[in-house]
Amino acid sequence: MQTINVHPSCAPLQLWGGLECTVNRVREEYFSQVERNGHHQRGDDIARFASLGIKAIRYPVLWERTAPNGLASADWSWPDERLPALRAAGITPIAGLVHHGSGPAHTSLVDPAFPPQLAEYAGAVAARYPWLAYYTPVNEPLTTARFSGLYGMWYPHGRDDDTFLRALLIQCRAVVLSMRAIRAVNPNAKLVQTDDLGKTYSTREMAPVAEFYNERRWLAWDLLCGMVGPEHALWPYLTSTGIDPGEVLWFRDNPCPPDIIGVNYYVTSERWLDHRPERYPEHFRGRLGNRPCADLETARVLATPTAGIGPLLEEAWDRYKLPLAVTEAHIDAHREDQLRWLLEVWQAGQQAQRNGIDLRAVTVWSLLGSFDWNSLVTQNRGYYEPGPFDVRSPQPRPTALAAMMRELAGERPLSHPVLRGQGWWRRSGRFLCQPLATPAALTSISADGHVLVGTAVQPILITGASGTLGRAFARICQERNLAYRLLSRTDMDIADPASVERALERHRPWALINASGYVRVDDAENDVERCFRENLHGPAVLAAACARHGVHLTTFSSDLVFDGSQQSPYVETDEVAPLNVYGKSKAEAERAVLDCLPQALVVRTSAFFGPWDSHNFVTQALAALVDGNAFSAASDMTVSPTYVPDLVHTCLDLIIDRESGVWHLTNGDPVTWLELAGKAAAHAGVDASRLEGQAGTQFNWAAARPLYSALHTGRAVLMPPLDHALARYLHQRDEQAELPPMAHHGAEPRAAGA
Repeated sequence: MQTINVHPSCAPLQLWGGLECTVNRVREEYFSQVERNGHHQRGDDIARFASLGIKAIRYPVLWERTAPNGLASADWSWPDERLPALRAAGITPIAGLVHHGSGPAHTSLVDPAFPPQLAEYAGAVAARYPWLAYYTPVNEPLTTARFSGLYGMWYPHGRDDDTFLRALLIQCRAVVLSMRAIRAVNPNAKLVQTDDLGKTYSTREMAPVAEFYNERRWLAWDLLCGMVGPEHALWPYLTSTGIDPGEVLWFRDNPCPPDIIGVNYYVTSERWLDHRPERYPEHFRGRLGNRPCADLETARVLATPTAGIGPLLEEAWDRYKLPLAVTEAHIDAHREDQLRWLLEVWQAGQQAQRNGIDLRAVTVWSLLGSFDWNSLVTQNRGYYEPGPFDVRSPQPRPTALAAMMRELAGERPLSHPVLRGQGWWRRSGRFLCQPLATPAALTSISADGHVLVGTAVQPILITGASGTLGRAFARICQERNLAYRLLSRTDMDIADPASVERALERHRPWALINASGYVRVDDAENDVERCFRENLHGPAVLAAACARHGVHLTTFSSDLVFDGSQQSPYVETDEVAPLNVYGKSKAEAERAVLDCLPQALVVRTSAFFGPWDSHNFVTQALAALVDGNAFSAASDMTVSPTYVPDLVHTCLDLIIDRESGVWHLTNGDPVTWLELAGKAAAHAGVDASRLEGQAGTQFNWAAARPLYSALHTGRAVLMPPLDHALARYLHQRDEQAELPPMAHHGAEPRAAGA
C-alpha cells in the first residue's frame, strides 16, 4: 500500500481522491450521497478510482450506515468488501466515520453521549481493520457545527451560539476519544482532520465581525491542538454562552493534534461582508444582530480577485507547523472551469512546497460528483454536479477531469487546451454589483491568472455564422471564456476540401463544431443536391480533415432520421428510417462521419427554441397569442423540445470531455406541438384560448414527417426537464428584451430539427 506520510522534500505533491459521502439529517429525513451516486452498490468503482492514479482516498466507513442501531447489530459487509479492494488497488483509505452527519437517529451533535458512542464505533472499526492507518473520525466539525447549530440547516437545527459551541465541542471531543480508541488497537494510526479554510474580508464598518470570523475558522484545530485557554482570542466568546469553561479546558489537558491538517477550499470559502446590503441581490442580504449586511463570496464583488488558496495555506502552516493536505478541491461549474480550478489549486500547492510548507497532497473532490449541494443538501431536487466521473450514465462516465488527474498523477504535461484561460472567478463578468476596490492588503498578493503558458491558445472552430445554432455557440463560448472562431461560408466552405484544409491550417483548432447545414425541410424535397451537399458531403469532408489533423469534430443530426413507427421515445441505438430527403441526408451523414472518424460526436436533437431568435416555434406561438391572434399547431405529432442554451452548454461539456458517437440531447418530455405551445403559454401567463390543434396533414407540408419522433437517451440524461427550460427561456427572453437594440442578435432561419 502507498504511504502518504512523506515530507515533500522527499516526494512530489501527491494526488488524492475523495468520495462525497455526506449523510446529513434534515428534520427526520436523511440525505445519503453514496446512495444517490450509486457507489453503495457499485463495487467496480474502485477500479475506476485506481485508474486515476490517486495515492489515497477519503473513504466512508460511516457510523450511521454501518451500525445505526448499535454495534451488536452492525453490518460490516460493505466495508469488508470495499476496504480490502482499495488496499489491493494500491490506494490508501482515509477512513471517515461521520461526514456532516449527526450520528444514528438515537443521538445528535448536542448529545453528551455522542463522543463515547462514536469512540466505541471507532474502536470497533480499528479492531476489524487493524491495518487501517488514516482516519477522519468527524469531517469538518466547525463547518458542521455552523450548519447544524448556528444556521439551523441541519439537525438539530440550532440557531444560536450556545448550540453551535456545544455541537463543536462534542464533535471535537468525539475526535479525541475516537483516536484514543483507534490507537489502543493501532498505536501508529494517523489523524487527518479536515475543515473548510476560508477567510472573511469586509468594509471597515464590518471589520470587527470579519476579525471574529477569521479567528473562529481555526477553532476546531485549535481545540484539538490544545491551544485554547484563557489566553485565546475567543476565550471571552467561548465562556459567555453558558458553556462550562472546564469543557473547553479539557482539550488543553487532552490534546490530539492532527497528523495532517486537511484544508477544504471552495470558491465560496472566501467571503465579503458589507454594511450596505442594498448594493447586492436579495438572497445575499441578511442581518448580524441588529445590523443589516450582505455576505457573499469575494469573487463576486472584489475588483481584483484574491490570490486563492496559496496565502491560506501559509496561514495554516504558520499557525500550526503541522503537515497539511488540501483535502477537498472542487467547484460547481462548467467543465473548463472545473479543470481550471483544479489547476489553480495544484499550482498553489506546488508553490507552497517550494516555500517550505509541508504540504502532502491535493485531493480532487468529489470523484462521483455530488447532489443538491447548491441548497446545502437541505432539499432533494436532483441537482447534480459531476466530478471526474459523471454518474448520470448507465455506468459512471469519465470526464475531462479524469484525464487531467491521470496527467497530474503521472507527472505528465497537462494537455487540455481549455486550461489556457481564466476561470469565471477571475473574469470580468463575475460581478453581481459594481465591483469594489480590493483591500490594499490583498492587492500585493493577487494571483497572476494561473494559466498554462508556452503555446498559442487553440480555438474551437464553429461553422454556421449566419445560423441560430452557430451564433449560440459563439455567444456561450464567449461567456465561458473558451477561445473560438465563428466561420461563415466565405471563411470555410465545409463541402470544399481545399477550403476546409486552409481554415484548419490557419486557425489550428483543437475542436470543430459544425453548426451549419441545410435546414429547410420542405424545400429539400425539390433541392436534393444542395441538401445533400450541405448535410452529407460537408460533414464527411470535415470528418476526413479532422481525422488528418487530430481535431475533435461535433456535428448535428435530427429526430427526422426516424419514421415514427414506434410510440415510445427513440434512443441512440434504434434503427434509423427517415421519411424525407432532409432526414435521409442526416442519416447518411451520421454513418459517413462516424465511419471516417469514430471519435466524432454526433448529436441528434429536435424542436429548437431559445431567446436569441424570433423564428422558433415557441417564440412565434407566444407572439401570436400575446397579440390576440389564433395560432395553429399539430396535435398529432410528438417531439422532444430542446432549449438552445442547454443544448450548447451540454455539447461544450461533452466536447471538452472528448466524447464520441451518437448522443440524443433534448429537454426530455415528449409533447405534441400543440402541447408545447400550451405549456409555453401557461408559463408565460398568456391566454391560450386561441390555440388551435390540427392534424399534421392539414399543414400541407411538402416533406413527410413522423407522427412520433420523441427522443430519449441510453447514454445519459444531461439536460434539465422541459418545464425548467421554459421558465428559463422566458426569463432570458425578458432580459434580452431589455437590452439596447445593438445588443440583439438578428433573427435567423430555423435550425435543423426545429
